[in-house]
Amino acid sequence: MEKTSTDAFPSTMNSSEKQETVCIFGTGDFGRSLALKMLQCDYSIVFGSRNPQKSSLLPNGAEVLSYSEAAQKSDIIIIAVHREHYEFLKELTEVLKGKILVDISNNLKINQYPESNAEYLAQLVPGAHVVKAFNTISAWALQSGALDANRQVFVCGNDSKAKQRVMDIVRTLGLTPLDQGSLMAAKEIENYPLQLFPMWKFPFYLSAILCVFFFFYCVLRDVIYPYVNGKKDSTFRLAISIPNRIFPIAALTLLALVYLPGVTAAILQLYRGTKYRRFPDWLDHWLLCRKQLGLAALGFAFLHVLYTLVIPIRYYVRWTLKNRTITQATAKTEDPFSTSTAWLNDSYIALGILGFFLFVLLGITSLPSVSNMVNWREFRFVQSKLGYLTLLLCTAHTMVYGGKRFLSPSSLRWYLPSAYVIALIVPCTVLVIKCILMLPCIDKTLTRIRQGWERNSKPTSNGQYLKQSSIYLDSQL
Repeated sequence: MEKTSTDAFPSTMNSSEKQETVCIFGTGDFGRSLALKMLQCDYSIVFGSRNPQKSSLLPNGAEVLSYSEAAQKSDIIIIAVHREHYEFLKELTEVLKGKILVDISNNLKINQYPESNAEYLAQLVPGAHVVKAFNTISAWALQSGALDANRQVFVCGNDSKAKQRVMDIVRTLGLTPLDQGSLMAAKEIENYPLQLFPMWKFPFYLSAILCVFFFFYCVLRDVIYPYVNGKKDSTFRLAISIPNRIFPIAALTLLALVYLPGVTAAILQLYRGTKYRRFPDWLDHWLLCRKQLGLAALGFAFLHVLYTLVIPIRYYVRWTLKNRTITQATAKTEDPFSTSTAWLNDSYIALGILGFFLFVLLGITSLPSVSNMVNWREFRFVQSKLGYLTLLLCTAHTMVYGGKRFLSPSSLRWYLPSAYVIALIVPCTVLVIKCILMLPCIDKTLTRIRQGWERNSKPTSNGQYLKQSSIYLDSQL
């Protein structure tokens, strides 16, 4: 809970006049970059350094003094030093009393210390108003300008007036401040720059597992099996043929996994008869990763398209066609035209083109610059309705490609079916469940649940509903 200090801070001056003076402790890369940006915005800058005479490479117009002298020049002090060097601030406790200390530090590891750097700073200088800010902006971003880097600056602090002063500076620099609340949020803000694609871990590991599994599965069927049974060397398939099987399988499976958590959540809501209970953590995380799963699926689809385009120029394909032509010419025979085969082939290609087109459309609409231009209903239509249509087309593309071969005993090798048969399990399951959920009797109940109706609620004397769900009972205990 925030507390508002009774101390009165000087208000920011009008933009037509000289801006206030800001003190920066530390003359490193970030401190210099921040000072240069603030000088360009008409602030007066004074640096605090342990060796004022040796400080160099500072922007023109900035003054360099000792820590104690610099602190007396301004009531806003930006601490641009690492946490391990905060000890010198104990000697300045009286000078820093009542001043605003802006902590911009980061750590080397997530949760490196029990408390955040900002909270540690507040303990060292209890009389100051500590605000966390600027730690998510790099020196390069400040030098390159707001148009070339992330403009968001997370700000938190226990004193609302001090926090507002810092947010005013952020806005003046052309950046966007985001109030994260009290100083308790500092630990999360400090962990944010250290996270490496946090929402991509699950899609990455899942994609890797799928690729590794189907790689060894295809190697077993298409390389090891021919060698064991006929001493035939098919290792050349490792370069193009097997990857071009893995990529579409991974794309189709990941696309199905984008919509599987949605139907799973619907089944849970139907089973529980309420929407007022949290999903399991694994399902909740899965739902949050759907965008990343879809983009990973789109990437595999692109690889499949590129690998397919090079098929005609492969040596194996050209050699096979040439030998087949020569054999037929020598034997004076020809293959009869099959209308059914032509239909299957053209249908397979057409379904693939349409599916890939919608796949790309889904990827484009997931971009923030595009999704921000459409309303919620339009976004839901594209991502849900067209998404299921994409899954249906891609599944049909795979099924038509296999045709009669999927169920033919001759396609089995060591009783192992084609990899495409396994790839159809998840998407077909999702489509079947979705069709069941679309039945009017089920869809009506699910819609009522999502609008707030509960199966185990009963009306009271005044017409309201008494909740009997477990989450309601837990809250009463």
